[in-house]
Amino acid sequence: MADLRKPLFPAGLPGSLTGSLPVREPAAREFSFSSADFERVRKLIYQHAGISLSPVKQDMVYSRLARRLRATGKQTFSAYLDALEGNGGSEWELFVNSLTTNLTSFFREPHHFPIFAEHLKKIGSGRPIRIWCSAASTGEEPYSIAMTVAETFGACPSHVSIVASDLDTNVLATAQKGVYPLERVEKVAPERLRKFFLRGSGSQEGYVAVRPELKQMIEFRRINLLEQNYPVKAPLDIIFCRNVMIYFDKATQYKILARFAPLLQPDGLMFAGHSESFLHAADLFRSLGKTVYVLAKAR
Repeated sequence: MADLRKPLFPAGLPGSLTGSLPVREPAAREFSFSSADFERVRKLIYQHAGISLSPVKQDMVYSRLARRLRATGKQTFSAYLDALEGNGGSEWELFVNSLTTNLTSFFREPHHFPIFAEHLKKIGSGRPIRIWCSAASTGEEPYSIAMTVAETFGACPSHVSIVASDLDTNVLATAQKGVYPLERVEKVAPERLRKFFLRGSGSQEGYVAVRPELKQMIEFRRINLLEQNYPVKAPLDIIFCRNVMIYFDKATQYKILARFAPLLQPDGLMFAGHSESFLHAADLFRSLGKTVYVLAKAR
């Protein structure tokens, strides 16, 4: 990886770096997939991960789980789901990974980051600051958090710790590597590109890597938000839980928020996604506007 602080990024970034387009499902399905099969999948993913699949997701579920049938040699969805429930083992993780959706970008919902930075400044350097990014996906969000921390306190501040978690182990592996095609950083400010990324050369041409000093600020973990006890050290100053609650029904959202609340500092902040609202949990959290929340009983 080359140092971006020396050569500047080219003016034009390449378009698709994947080299391939999504493969269309054939008109005739390879496997029979009944409404009963779909309802069984909906029940299992809800029980195991809290994800509430919309009835309109039947085609998506077929497309993603058909790959698991091929991989496991099962001839029917019923046989696959029987094996999963009987002794799924590691297949449960692959089942969940197949049905999770991970859409993210660097500095997504940018209005949150100045608010986040101001809160960091308010706390200052006099005590430890703990941050949890609870839906890390492929890493763009936790690295955006780390960049904001570095811009506020300088590189590698020893008093700030960031835990980044996700349910999907595949996306966590990508996040830990911290290597992205150029197109994924085309909207990142040039100064941030030079400061926080290395540009690939040779076999890594067309890619960038997050600098090691930024990566070392973050601890990546697999955490299921349905767990009773989250393995994160409290009290937390900030929780980022953005664009994941939309996959849960209101009852599940409330349970998760009820587990978040005791983890936060009295003046801690929780950042949610732009389409998420927690009016049904007004006894736990109140809105400050711009999908930023504080504890209902916060000072």
